[in-house]
Amino acid sequence: MRTLTAAQMREADRRCIEDIGIPGAVLMNTAGARVFEEIDAGPVGVVCGKGNNGGDGFVVARMALVAGLETRLALVADPDAIRGDAAVFMKAYQRLGGTITSVEDSGAVAEVVRGLGDCAVLVDALLGTGISGEVRGAIRSAIEAWPTAPKTIAVDLPSGLNADTGEVCGCCVRADVTVTFQFAKRGFENPAAQEFLGRMVVADIGIPEVCADADDEAWARMMRR
Repeated sequence: MRTLTAAQMREADRRCIEDIGIPGAVLMNTAGARVFEEIDAGPVGVVCGKGNNGGDGFVVARMALVAGLETRLALVADPDAIRGDAAVFMKAYQRLGGTITSVEDSGAVAEVVRGLGDCAVLVDALLGTGISGEVRGAIRSAIEAWPTAPKTIAVDLPSGLNADTGEVCGCCVRADVTVTFQFAKRGFENPAAQEFLGRMVVADIGIPEVCADADDEAWARMMRR
């Protein structure tokens, strides 16, 4: 199984979007769709952060809503702070009638997340591969309050897991299923990561294999064709 570091994954994304020309919104929508494939019942609780991982979560929530499943979305951020492709999908979810519970205070975050404990499925869309230091603040409160639901699905990787080392950054969501995008992350090879990953699905979201080529010169030659 091919694995990439967080930096290599960022470069593969960049090449796909900027050099090949596949819009980031297309990749995000496909990523959310691959996660939604793992959902077989409602109510569905989706917990989003403010980055692209949260954007994937908005896609999942929209698809659950359209499928007729009761959908509850908690955003650990101010909606006005959401930018780029994530904002596109947040607004699409809202325009379809989806509601968002926005919380930033640590105590309120914990209460809202615990309140999702009656959901059939919880979707962890808090943190992506960019985390390196210890999780703090409201995000930490959300992770520590994570309920034991029938099923937790992690978007790309469980929030709080270091993508490169597989070590926990102070606290980490324990997923039953991790839907990781295009390539497994290097840290998943760490045996200690397995208890947080659960069953792993490496989902094709449309990033060509060549985008992960480590040979920059070969990549440059290909782009000159």
